[in-house]
Amino acid sequence: MTDKQARFEAIARQYSADMFRYAMWISGDHALAKDVVQEAFLRAWKALDKLHDEKAIKGWLFTIVRREYLRTFERKVPNFVDVDDVVLTEHAQMEPEADSEVANLREAIAALPVKYREPLMLQVIGGFSCNEIAEQLNISRSAVMTQLFRAREKLKIAMVDDVLKDDNVHELS
Repeated sequence: MTDKQARFEAIARQYSADMFRYAMWISGDHALAKDVVQEAFLRAWKALDKLHDEKAIKGWLFTIVRREYLRTFERKVPNFVDVDDVVLTEHAQMEPEADSEVANLREAIAALPVKYREPLMLQVIGGFSCNEIAEQLNISRSAVMTQLFRAREKLKIAMVDDVLKDDNVHELS
């Protein structure tokens, strides 16, 4: 096994789950997310020799995933899946009430404009800092901070509205 192969395998083992989780969030489709990650790994393999900063690997991989996802629209129109149909195994053992809250949160996140959703997903799922997100999205750090703040505010409003709707339904029944 060459040094490049060993390095690539270590990278793939360390980041594949995070890459898939991110691809799943941006695509909403299990099969498409797998395809996007597969293509991202192919591109990463081809460009691995150009990566010299080991600290930049995660951001580099997430950027490849995001760009590869966008390329899918150039090649074909993906099959869209309703966010309600996406099931993550980590939430499988939840109580029905908690499961409903997760579904409501997913709906609220999916309803966010891409401008707010993308930095939020990079921070929450990818664990990236504001500086790293700014670099990946090619915007300023202050723009990232503003978008994250607004995303959270929009989510709070959506979740409060959802709770109020549920309370009104319970009062009527």
